[in-house]
Amino acid sequence: MLGVTDLPTYLVGLVLIVLLPGPNSLYVLSVAARRGVRVGYRAAMGVWCGDTVLMVLSAAGVASLLQGNPLLFGIVKYAGAGYLTWLAVGMLRAARSLWKSRHERAGEGAADGSSAAETAPEAVERPYRRALLISLFNPKAILFFISFFVQFVDPGYAHPALSFVLLGVLANLASALYLSALIFGGTRLAAAFRRRKRLSAGATTAAGALFLGFAVKLSMSGV
Repeated sequence: MLGVTDLPTYLVGLVLIVLLPGPNSLYVLSVAARRGVRVGYRAAMGVWCGDTVLMVLSAAGVASLLQGNPLLFGIVKYAGAGYLTWLAVGMLRAARSLWKSRHERAGEGAADGSSAAETAPEAVERPYRRALLISLFNPKAILFFISFFVQFVDPGYAHPALSFVLLGVLANLASALYLSALIFGGTRLAAAFRRRKRLSAGATTAAGALFLGFAVKLSMSGV
């Protein structure tokens, strides 16, 4: 079908890959838990747009350029690691503030506290842009897309671009289903986070630590 071979195997591999935890899915879950469904989908849109750009670049041969140019790959790699580190530091600082304020806010009215927490941070955080940058500053994803997709493209097909389009659409559909599940699951956690500052601070600390781990892993990875 459109030059795609062994579609069932591709779908099985795609599901397994989508389910692997990564900075994109972790960030979407974090945003949904803190800001709700609407803002969670803003972050998810950033992920989908970023992944689509990477798929197009992969099909256009940018992956081969990065793979054959260690300097260019290193620049993109360390830029991505630096951005993930910056996000991690921001999360850890937010967690520190939550730990400090968990007792101070205990006696405040729920209405005033929730309105201030849900409006101002959203404008500052810009979840769509952050998720987009997390996706784009990941040269390993470009190399993954080209190396994974090419296994299921018939080399004799006259229009291989159509094959990449089909594989990319299926990948984004799988990502949409998975991120939607994370978003709606994250909003269920939101109520518990708002009631328990210690739980919220602990989860934010864990997310920050994981992002630091992603940054270290990316910076130490090879082409």
